[in-house]
Amino acid sequence: MSKLRIAVQKSGRLNDDSMRILKNIGISIENGKDQLKASARNFPLEVFYLRNGDIPQYLRDGVVDVAIIGENVLIEKGNDIDFVERLGFSKCKVSIAVPKESKANTLKDLDGKRIATSYPETVKKYLKEYNIDAQLHTISGSVEIAPNIGLADGICDIVSSGSTLFKNGLKEIEVLFKSEAVLAVSPLISEERRAILEKIQFRIQSVLKGQNSKYILLNAPNDKLENILKLLPGMRSPTVLPLAEEGWSSVHTVISKNAFWEIIDELKANGAEGILVCPIEKMVL
Repeated sequence: MSKLRIAVQKSGRLNDDSMRILKNIGISIENGKDQLKASARNFPLEVFYLRNGDIPQYLRDGVVDVAIIGENVLIEKGNDIDFVERLGFSKCKVSIAVPKESKANTLKDLDGKRIATSYPETVKKYLKEYNIDAQLHTISGSVEIAPNIGLADGICDIVSSGSTLFKNGLKEIEVLFKSEAVLAVSPLISEERRAILEKIQFRIQSVLKGQNSKYILLNAPNDKLENILKLLPGMRSPTVLPLAEEGWSSVHTVISKNAFWEIIDELKANGAEGILVCPIEKMVL
C-alpha cells in the first residue's frame, strides 16, 4: 500500500505544532534525532523534515504529497499550490514596520524609500497593487536590524506578539495579511494517496472542532427551560434529562469557545445553576 508523504518544518515552533497535531490525530511517528525522514507505526504515512522555504518546490515537483506549512511561505514561494485545511496554529501577520521615530505612518510614506524583507515577491506584489515605488533589499534572517544599521527605511516581516518589533524600536504601519499553518497539497498527488489524505483531513477536522468548542452541563429550573434552551444551540439540539429534584432538569450541549462567557452570563441571568464547562479533545460529526 502507498504511503502518504508529508513535509513538515525541520525545526522550530512550526515543527513542534506539526508533530503535536499528528499525535493528536492518533499517528505515532518513529523519528530519531536528526532524521530527515520517518515512518508512522500505525498509519500509511512518511514524514519528511525539510527547510521551510524548500517545501513549496518539493510539493510542486511531487517529491512530497502534502505539507504543513505557514500560509505566508506558500504566498511567497508557492502561490500556485492549493491548501485544503487551515490548522489554527502558528498564527501571525505579515506586516510593514518602520523605526518609532520615523515620520512614516502609512504605506504611501514609503514611496521612494527602502524596505528590507525576507518576502520580496509578496512585498513586490503588494506595493504594485497600491502603486508604491520602493527599493527592496532581500535579507535572510534578522530583518528587524536593517533600519538600525542604515540599510533600509522600513521592513516587512512576520509579526506574532509584536515583542520583536518593540525590542528593535519599530512600529507597525501596515498589515499585508494574516497567516497561519495550512495543509498544502501537491498538484501531482495520486488518487490513492489523496484517499489517505482525506482520512487525515477528517481526523484533523475532528480535533480542530473539539479545540474550538466546549462541552457544557447545567441545571435548569423547568419553568425557565425554554428560555435557556434558546441560548444553547448544540450539534443538533441540547440533551435534557430530568433531575431527582422535582421541577429541575439537567441540560448537556456543546458551545463555541468564542461565545463562552457571553452565553454563561445569559444562562445565569435565566436561572441556570451548577454550570460545568469541559474541554473537548475531539468532536466527530
